[in-house]
Amino acid sequence: MLKNKSVPLLYEQLQSASQRLAIVVPVTLFLILTLLVMALGSIRDSLIIFTGVPLALTGGVLALVLRGIPFSISAGVGFIALSGIAVLNGLVMLTFIRRLHDQGKDLHTAITEGALTRLRPVLMTALVASLGFVPMAINTGIGAEVQRPLATVVIGGIISSTILTLFVLPALYRLVHFREGRVAVNS
Repeated sequence: MLKNKSVPLLYEQLQSASQRLAIVVPVTLFLILTLLVMALGSIRDSLIIFTGVPLALTGGVLALVLRGIPFSISAGVGFIALSGIAVLNGLVMLTFIRRLHDQGKDLHTAITEGALTRLRPVLMTALVASLGFVPMAINTGIGAEVQRPLATVVIGGIISSTILTLFVLPALYRLVHFREGRVAVNS
């Protein structure tokens, strides 16, 4: 049982950790976006990939709500990890589509072939990451109060970001690069 003196100390530590997390999460997201722009050399393509982050975060929040788990520091850490996984899957898909388009394939063919060819790698990445967190998500032993929120966020977010990567990301790429596709056809 906690002594009365330790309760304010724990509350202060939780507040301090929450304040640090409020700084770390936006800084991390900004760094991810900056690295994407540096890697791809395109702000538009980086933003297309970065759209996976909000949908992944939405899936993580929904998973917490469905399981009745409150937001915690470990859930916040899960959101950071989830952002990286969502970006990785989007990067795998988009770079392959870009490569096909740069090789001279028309936009529609590049998107279709790229999405179909990268279907397996994206699903495998999502499946491995999700299954790796299942033991943490169902843990009831020591440390479960820390592990469950983190794992729940990652699993829920991976599901939603994978859907985005497979269906929405190619559609967004088509919308953003539609004029380039028309120019190539008209040339």
